[in-house]
Amino acid sequence: QVQLVESGGGLVQAGGSLRLSCSASGRTFSYYIMGWFRQAPGKEREFVAAISSGGNTLYDDSMKGRFTISRDNAKNMVYLQMNSLKPDDTAVYYCACGRWYRPASTYDYWGQGTQVTVSS
Repeated sequence: QVQLVESGGGLVQAGGSLRLSCSASGRTFSYYIMGWFRQAPGKEREFVAAISSGGNTLYDDSMKGRFTISRDNAKNMVYLQMNSLKPDDTAVYYCACGRWYRPASTYDYWGQGTQVTVSS
């Protein structure tokens, strides 16, 4: 069992930055692939980025170059650094851990989400 808690969301102006954090409980954290997903109002949940236990990463093409995922296995933490934010990035961002990078069905545990709002 893994429990995930996201933090770091908030309101930011377009062009600004935010760093999301996800704290994980459970001694097997380092075995999992960790991912970030997001869901905007009226839209389906979409993949943002994922990182393996060894640090291999995968990004959605639309976010590559602006977002950076990282993890600290010793601290059971995963991060999402978001730069050059756009209003379209407004969504609830979810941390998840699972067995493969994507799709969402390969993830076994999910956090409650943190709201990110980007104003124009």
